[in-house]
Amino acid sequence: MFNRRGRVMWWPILAFGLYGLYFYFSNRETVPLTGRKHIVDISREQEAALGIQSYRQILNQSNIVRSGQTVDAVREIGRRIAAVSEDPGFKWEFNVIDSPQANAFCVPGGKVAVYTGILPITKNADGLAVVMGHEIAHAIARHGAERMAHQKLVQIGQLATGVAVSDMDPDARRLVLGAFGMGAQFGVLLPFSREHESEADYMGLIYVARSCFNPEEAPRLWQRMGQAGGRGPAEFTSTHPSHETRIRQFQEWMPEALKIRQQSCPGR
Repeated sequence: MFNRRGRVMWWPILAFGLYGLYFYFSNRETVPLTGRKHIVDISREQEAALGIQSYRQILNQSNIVRSGQTVDAVREIGRRIAAVSEDPGFKWEFNVIDSPQANAFCVPGGKVAVYTGILPITKNADGLAVVMGHEIAHAIARHGAERMAHQKLVQIGQLATGVAVSDMDPDARRLVLGAFGMGAQFGVLLPFSREHESEADYMGLIYVARSCFNPEEAPRLWQRMGQAGGRGPAEFTSTHPSHETRIRQFQEWMPEALKIRQQSCPGR
């Protein structure tokens, strides 16, 4: 089996499968709020160190807004959302970057940045809270570390596949490896990325409700996002759900969010 040219060696695939099972069951964690099981193989301290390093690099290369109403609003909204999240002990930091990018992010460790280019789309404090709640949820759920674990498994799987087909002729080997790469991209990495986005949407919506902002602004925000950005790529080729999917999901989650807001913010 191992010496006849053109045959697949199955032992690397079997070894990868066994390692994958071990990797999964030895590195499982539970996402706060949603209860989803996922794999994370680095400590919170390692993850935070990587995130803070990236955050400092971005700030050093950006035009930071030091003070003003926008900075005050971002920090107040961030403080309120962080206070109602499943905070694992982050040292929260909120900054505003003067840039036309319609973007915001939160790295592991609780370091948040909002670009001024997104403010015309958020329009108000509730819309900004939806954006910040979503980004904060990514850090709380450890989506960055989970993506790293998935990429590690894909790389090991690619190596195992390469060994398994090493006895095949070069054209056939390239075909198999290409198929593996496409399958991993569209069957694993992109679907998990979209799942992370939807999970952050849900968690962020609950944080918005808990912190007494109006969750009903979420679908309106994504309507404005769609108008500002135009129609995106087909959903199965994208790292994010479509605007239509996100709006539909927000509408499905809205009764729960409104009930939580009523319980958390009586009289508001």
